[in-house]
Amino acid sequence: MPPIIVCENLVKIYKTSELEVVALQGLDLTVETGEMLAIIGNSGSGKSTLLNMLGALDKPSAGRLTVADLDLAKLTPKQVVNYKRHTVGFVWQNNARNLIPYLTARENIEMPMLLNGSSASGRALELLEMVGLSARRDNKLAQLSGGEQQRVAIALALANNPQILLADEPTGAVDSKTAMLIMDVLRDINKTTNLTVVIVTHDRMLSRKVERVVSIRDGRTSSEFIRSMSYAQEMQELESGLRDFSAPDVAQVEYVVVDKVGRLQLPKDALEHLNIEGAAKVRVEVEDGRVVLKSQEDRTPALASVRQ
Repeated sequence: MPPIIVCENLVKIYKTSELEVVALQGLDLTVETGEMLAIIGNSGSGKSTLLNMLGALDKPSAGRLTVADLDLAKLTPKQVVNYKRHTVGFVWQNNARNLIPYLTARENIEMPMLLNGSSASGRALELLEMVGLSARRDNKLAQLSGGEQQRVAIALALANNPQILLADEPTGAVDSKTAMLIMDVLRDINKTTNLTVVIVTHDRMLSRKVERVVSIRDGRTSSEFIRSMSYAQEMQELESGLRDFSAPDVAQVEYVVVDKVGRLQLPKDALEHLNIEGAAKVRVEVEDGRVVLKSQEDRTPALASVRQ
């Protein structure tokens, strides 16, 4: 089965009369059907720009972006509306963008289904049960906590059976305990329905709850963190005392991403550890099955080595 999301050399440039900002500069990314993926990066790295383009809220300036076999750069306005209705669901950090305050939880979820001409009542209750809020179905937003509102927003995003759920900082406005609960809800939905879930988050601890984490830096995919053990296994070790909560994260292994033309970004902490600032010239050599970066002055390894 082909990937459900493919980004190839993706570029996004925002222009004004006086300024030109490059938000993405040659980003490559693939996401498999049924995968739960977290995207992390500092403010301005381009992660929210990418999510907006995946949601057809913006178009790429260059490169290729396909979602569910649709070329998003070539969609007509009518096709964009259809895409938003049927292919993707979106969860925002700010609940004011997700929900209508004078409607109940159930009515909020029913609204898009009614607008789409679908039967609403049974499906809305099913979705509220899925996020653990069936008992709160007749409560309005003012009667719900921030975490409960966000779970209603997740149920709303699933109302029209999308193929992909996009979540932009879904835990940014709640405390850490509630954030973990929201992430567990997203994990359960991903596992039980095989829904593809893409989450943007700045919280490295939350991103540990998914199998794959993509780090974006300066508008490009910098590295990926892949789990060496499942999240369930990690939790079992923590609960049995085999691992310490304060111990370094060994469940995820970081891989530097090399793009199609051979570019890579060394991890920022490695550059800081080696006191590398600004542009630096290095030699690249292959030694004993390893790619080795060396300084101009010395033939001993200076920066890092990547085993083939």
